[in-house]
Amino acid sequence: MDYLDCGKYRLVLDQPLIMGIVNLTRDSFSGDGVGGDIQAAIDLAQAQLHAGAEILDIGAESTRPGAKPLEEQEELRLLEPVLKEVCSWGVPISVDTYKPAVMRMALEQGAAMINDISGMTNPDALAAVASSDCAVCVMHMQGKPQSMQLAPAYGDVLEEVGEWLADAIARCERAGIARTRILLDPGFCFGKAVEHNQMLFRDLGKLSMQGLPLLVGVSRKSMLGTITGRPVSERMPASIAAAMLAVAKGAHIVRVHDVAETRDALLILKALQ
Repeated sequence: MDYLDCGKYRLVLDQPLIMGIVNLTRDSFSGDGVGGDIQAAIDLAQAQLHAGAEILDIGAESTRPGAKPLEEQEELRLLEPVLKEVCSWGVPISVDTYKPAVMRMALEQGAAMINDISGMTNPDALAAVASSDCAVCVMHMQGKPQSMQLAPAYGDVLEEVGEWLADAIARCERAGIARTRILLDPGFCFGKAVEHNQMLFRDLGKLSMQGLPLLVGVSRKSMLGTITGRPVSERMPASIAAAMLAVAKGAHIVRVHDVAETRDALLILKALQ
């Protein structure tokens, strides 16, 4: 499929798109969280847009390994004023949440995509998305953020993640969400050891289930730190390399912190490959 229906937007996917990350979290693993500062979040969103992001992904709850869940009312309090501003900018806004009440608020404010790390496993979340025209990114995760990296285990990680994504597609379609609105995320580093991430990455193209588009988010993640030995603050080159390889292997959208640098790398890839 060469497009994604995303609220009032239709995203053409004949070229890779950049999703710029905007974290309101106080304990973001990447160190880029704005600590609940509403104006700082709006300023960061504007900067990501100016740097070349085609989509903004805004979240208020940390989902790093071991992170504590954020209270629903606090997530609503942080996100609502930011969304009131950024949803008027004429750019697709994705909201990173798994809570149905937050999804409903975000959609009321004009969000065009819900990015759900729990993969639309909550019937109330399915109902919230199905009653709208937004896109939904369903992500695979083994376990919960609090414990997902303690002892991830698979028989065949590619087969199991693929089967889970296929089930997620069917789950969304049964709820009334059209295939043209569904985006898939293998969930790198969400309940996966480094070797699992490597196996998934090497066969990434096989996870484009039923022709649906793929989102890949590996920016600054621990797998890159393990491979390079670099701390989070020094993982930009590795993040860009991984994003380019993901695109070469079939990713349609890359979710990144370093938008301008990723944009330049994509321009070079397009011009020279």
